Amino acid sequence: MTDTNTELKVTAASDIEVDRETLDASIKSFVGPSGDYYVNAFHRIHDNTSLLPKTFNLWAAVLGPLWAASRAIWGMFWAFLILEIIAWVQIGRGLWGTPGSEFLERAAQQAELMQKRLDQAAAATEQADIDRFNKLADNMQRAIDTNMERVEQAQAEALGIMVTGIILLLVLKAVQGFYANTVYEKQYSRWRIDPDSTESGRSVRNAVMGVVLTAAIGPLIIYRFTVNASMELLEAFPERQVSELVLGPDNGTLFGAVASWMEARIDAAATAGGDVFDGIVAGVRAVLDALTVALNGSPWPVVMLVIAVTAWRAAGPRVAIFTVAAMAYTALLGYWALAMETVALVGAAVILCVVIGIPLGIWFGKSRRAYRMAEPVLDLMQTLPAFVYLIPIIAFFGTGNPPGILATIIFGMPPVIRLTALGMRGVPESIKEAAVAFGASKWQLLKDVEIPLALPSIMTGVNQTILMCLSMVVIISLIGGGGLGQEILEALQFAAKGPGLLGGFAILFLAMVMDRIVQGAFRREDQKN
Repeated sequence: MTDTNTELKVTAASDIEVDRETLDASIKSFVGPSGDYYVNAFHRIHDNTSLLPKTFNLWAAVLGPLWAASRAIWGMFWAFLILEIIAWVQIGRGLWGTPGSEFLERAAQQAELMQKRLDQAAAATEQADIDRFNKLADNMQRAIDTNMERVEQAQAEALGIMVTGIILLLVLKAVQGFYANTVYEKQYSRWRIDPDSTESGRSVRNAVMGVVLTAAIGPLIIYRFTVNASMELLEAFPERQVSELVLGPDNGTLFGAVASWMEARIDAAATAGGDVFDGIVAGVRAVLDALTVALNGSPWPVVMLVIAVTAWRAAGPRVAIFTVAAMAYTALLGYWALAMETVALVGAAVILCVVIGIPLGIWFGKSRRAYRMAEPVLDLMQTLPAFVYLIPIIAFFGTGNPPGILATIIFGMPPVIRLTALGMRGVPESIKEAAVAFGASKWQLLKDVEIPLALPSIMTGVNQTILMCLSMVVIISLIGGGGLGQEILEALQFAAKGPGLLGGFAILFLAMVMDRIVQGAFRREDQKN
């Protein structure tokens, strides 16, 4: 048998031949005007092995952000526009600003007050009053002298402020000149990878946009921070003037007009749909009353035993022990009835979220079109602050526990919908095709294949919904919701730190118990499978 030795030849990076003409043509195609300059600059950047740049772009240094805008390097444009404006503000403060103007104004006010004291001394008839007013005038004079010294010091610093701004501006120009080609070469690399989404060449449109942005931002900021004269248009938005222009004089503001219109529309809708809203409240109240009777109407030892056994069976002995300790905490501190009312509120909200949310999630998981239509609504439900949608809840459904549950549903339903849809979309197509090939109907496919495989995601959504509903307990107390949230609200109103912390710990323990039971049940189901 003959042994064959295979030699591996390693090629150094410097030995790799590059089609220079093709690369040069590509660079020229990217940069447009001044192609030869950028070809040489990019080659020097490629050959450079040190951290310091080896090229200097004069036009980038002179034009600054305007060069970056013309080349569509918008990150560099915004960064150096802000930095150069800061430098120009310093220069403006030194050249035409009025350093120490606040001390000068203070000295002028003190001079007026001193003159008033001198006039009072001249008009006084008793020597004691004359001496007192003269002493006050002398104190004012010393204060004036102090402020004038501060004015002179501030004005003496004006030259230093201007020099600092000039040095900063020159440094920024140098940095842009030295690093402009390096930044542009990186954009060229991105353009070679994805030419469709990366701008190339020198664009007149981008240059004009850069000039407009610079002219609109720079002078206003420089004027605002260098000239001390008050200009109301720059300090506050002219809301009243715009309102008068739109509505006419003496007709109020746009805010008042829009708010009144919205209030009238909401009142009209609440009156027209009163029966429907009352029916929704009645349905929610029925679920809440059933849970309240079960939790607060039953003897407390029975309720505690059932919850402890449920925790044991669902999540194991450790969670059961923690559950008993948490319930003992609420009972010993007198929170048992309030805690059970809180559990009833959260339970009613979670039941309705699950009953409504899981079918919607299944539908959205199967229909991308339906999910795209519902996604903005889900985004609104999750991002709109809870205090905002409490207002229409009160307008349409009133106050109390049922409207509070409806507000909780709005806040807590999106997670179970989104995660159910995500789980349904995550079921492998091959498994569904195999089930259909074996004769499974649509109902059997959903019940025996898709839902079991999507169950981890669904249970995660249910868990998130439980915790989000529990986080609304304090907020719904603002519209008459009961439970531990009412206790926390009263503690906040009267700054009762002790009762507030004890009630907060009770809510914390409820959240932990619910989370551990749901997660433990899910883990055990996973272990069985």
